Amino acid sequence: MRMKTRTALLILFSCHAWSVLSKPHFPEKEKDPAYWNEWAQHTLNDALDLQELNRNVAKNLILFLGDGMGISTVTAARILKGQLSGQSGEETQLEMERFPYMSLSKTYNTNAQVADSAGTATAYLCGVKANEGTVGVNAAAVRSQCNTTSGNEVTSILKWAKDAGKSVGIVTTTRVVHATPSAAYAHCVDRDWYSDGEMPSEALEAGCKDIALQLFENIPEINVIMGGGRKYMFPKNTSDVEHPRELKHSGTRKDGRNLVEEWKNRMTNKRGRYVWNRKDLLSLNPDNVDYLLGLFEPGDLPYYLERNQEMDPSLMEMVEMAIKILQRNPQGFYLLVEGGRIDHGHHEGKAKQALHEAVEMDRAIHQTGLMTSLHDTLTVVTADHSHVFSFGGYTPRGNSIFGLAPMVSDVDQKPFTSILYGNGPGFKLVQGVRENVSTVDFEQNNYQAQSAVPLRSETHGGEDVAVFSRGPMAHLLHGVQEQNYIPHVMAYAACIGQNQHHCLSTLSHAPAPTVASPILVILLILTGLLS
Repeated sequence: MRMKTRTALLILFSCHAWSVLSKPHFPEKEKDPAYWNEWAQHTLNDALDLQELNRNVAKNLILFLGDGMGISTVTAARILKGQLSGQSGEETQLEMERFPYMSLSKTYNTNAQVADSAGTATAYLCGVKANEGTVGVNAAAVRSQCNTTSGNEVTSILKWAKDAGKSVGIVTTTRVVHATPSAAYAHCVDRDWYSDGEMPSEALEAGCKDIALQLFENIPEINVIMGGGRKYMFPKNTSDVEHPRELKHSGTRKDGRNLVEEWKNRMTNKRGRYVWNRKDLLSLNPDNVDYLLGLFEPGDLPYYLERNQEMDPSLMEMVEMAIKILQRNPQGFYLLVEGGRIDHGHHEGKAKQALHEAVEMDRAIHQTGLMTSLHDTLTVVTADHSHVFSFGGYTPRGNSIFGLAPMVSDVDQKPFTSILYGNGPGFKLVQGVRENVSTVDFEQNNYQAQSAVPLRSETHGGEDVAVFSRGPMAHLLHGVQEQNYIPHVMAYAACIGQNQHHCLSTLSHAPAPTVASPILVILLILTGLLS
């Protein structure tokens, strides 16, 4: 009887809380139909303007990759962005959401329904679908089998751009040898072969090269490389410059090579600069730098919320410096930017970390818009895959994105947060039942949201992800497409790689006064002389 009474009281409390919280908390103007009608008409006029398609040749190409940034993450990041500026959040727009075109990308790998970041990176950078765990090789290559590498290598749009005379750059918040950036330059059957210290002896004996070595050898003059991953560049047990007493941050290379020193020696007369902290980065004069190597941590960069602002640059600061260097090339540039720790936050069940990483990437996208022109720069924003991250629970307008749902469960009579994971490390039982989240600080930075299935690391999700685009030929990214379609569109827009025939065709059909006029002048002169 006592249990029934307690249950009834909890449900009554839940209903009361719902009735209080569900009262409308929104601007008065939203009660007026005219507000919504005017907004819709304004949006319609903007859409009608898009009938004039931007068919310019893209001088510059920028790809923003939010690792693990599924559509639910985009929506939650939108709300967070608004709430950080004092709004309720739902009505806010992320910078990527201002882009005029959006499509969906199918993220599966050739051998996986739910993808990983390596096979997907090969798709949106190299233009071919691949097996999970492999970078820069086609689907005939088998993960961890070194002898399946040779003959199965595929090149990336970064290389196509470099071969066309453009400057190229990579910026990431993870290790520069991580899955996403490595597909831009490496051909490796195992995404975890960061240095030779992580490779099996049989792979080394068979002639396979680690990813760090390929970073400097495959495309020797990448103009800008920024991110983490210092330890993979230095000989084993070499102390890290920033964390000299922490053995886990020491060098990992077994071959004794110091790849940073080798790079610096090659760049002696090429205006190359190496930096390892924020102060040195921001002190650079980009007009005096043609090549930049910035390695700011032994491994991944810290989460944005935990960043040491003296030592670690933000993603926006790295992107700004990269563009200042790259845009000096009159032939344009290609830049790959990865917000890589969105993914890590989700894997750890730390939604607050993940969403703040997404908002920081949005700031970088905004900065890019200020520094480039829609006339000649194609910018694409997408994700490699999603996560089993969700938020719901009938939350009222303006509810903290990290807050509680306005009700308790009608099964176990406990409260729950709006944000939940399908699986992951947030699964926790207290005395055999679900933890009561009201007894913990669920808004702290590293709170692990509850999950349905216990796992040490939360998994990726398998649904399609969004592709936002603006600039020349952005309209070609439409509908629901295979992920490997993305680099083909970008190459077509820039007239690089295999997509150059339409550019030559355009030139051949254009008026040719520069050829015809001199001949005509000579004929007129001769006619005059003969008469």
